Amino acid sequence: MLDLPPAQPPHPATMGRLGELDLPDWLAPWVPRWVTSIAIGLLATACAALIRSLLDALVPGAAIFTLIFPAAMIATLFARGLAGVTTSAVSIGFGWYYLYPIKGAFRFENPEQAVTLASVVISAAITVALAEMFRRSVRRAAHERDRQIADRELFLEEFDHRVKNNFTLVASLLDMQRRRAGDGETADALGSALARVESIARAHRHLYRGGATPGAVDMATYLHELCAALSEALFLRGAITLDCASDHGALPRDRAVSIGLVVNELVTNAAKHAFGGREGGLIEVRFAAQAPGWRLTVTDNGIGMSAETRTRGRAGGLGQRLIDGFVRQARGTMRVETGPEGTTVTVDLEA
Repeated sequence: MLDLPPAQPPHPATMGRLGELDLPDWLAPWVPRWVTSIAIGLLATACAALIRSLLDALVPGAAIFTLIFPAAMIATLFARGLAGVTTSAVSIGFGWYYLYPIKGAFRFENPEQAVTLASVVISAAITVALAEMFRRSVRRAAHERDRQIADRELFLEEFDHRVKNNFTLVASLLDMQRRRAGDGETADALGSALARVESIARAHRHLYRGGATPGAVDMATYLHELCAALSEALFLRGAITLDCASDHGALPRDRAVSIGLVVNELVTNAAKHAFGGREGGLIEVRFAAQAPGWRLTVTDNGIGMSAETRTRGRAGGLGQRLIDGFVRQARGTMRVETGPEGTTVTVDLEA
């Protein structure tokens, strides 16, 4: 026996858009609205007549006017009240002349038949009126929703612009102070802070570019741009090469920022300390899907960590504490392998 997947309900957004469909407006550039309404009304009438003929073959003469109401309602919802009026008028006129009560004549055999037909006319009018009221309510709600979305997008653009300006201002101040500090530990500390700010700003730019997943950052594009910026900032274009490869994957902004800061710290540390006494070297950054989550590796072919460096790292130096904190924020675990041929830092991230 085959195990079939359960039927999936229609997507809410699709159903909502279907309810907002206004065929006269949609076809207005090519066809006058009233022509579209009448045409849809006649089409609904023809469909109801076809279904009625099929039912008449099974149960002759039963429920002559029943299908008028759903046909008029559907015509009204998709093509306005004129379509519903057209469907009702044509269907009732056709049924009265050809089917009820005397075929081929607009006459009644008794007053009760006139009352019956009058009740059908009134019911059809009520159906069209209610459907038109509902259609207009949906249209008003859709316009209000679109207005709110436009206002929100304008607000987000303004907010994005202000945040970008703030990041630029902070980065400029840090860079100015770094240049004034000249060489030494102060300049190095300011340079590290500047790189961290730029890494966060870069993730912010990717977050507000929009994409398939709102509120997420594409890691491949983000890490490639981050590595390019690090390569330029750390003067790696010469003897030391920074190579980056990443799978595409959308991660939430906060995790993406944490991963970017981990890469920033590890690459900066490798550039400063891994190649002492060497003229060249290679730093590789890899980010790939690894069941059940992701794996980040930063590898260099430098001289490896000395025993003193490993001890200082275990003792909790500032750089190591930052890396540990960023790894925890990214929901990952880290391990380090080092030797005379280089160092590899692996961070396994949860899904």
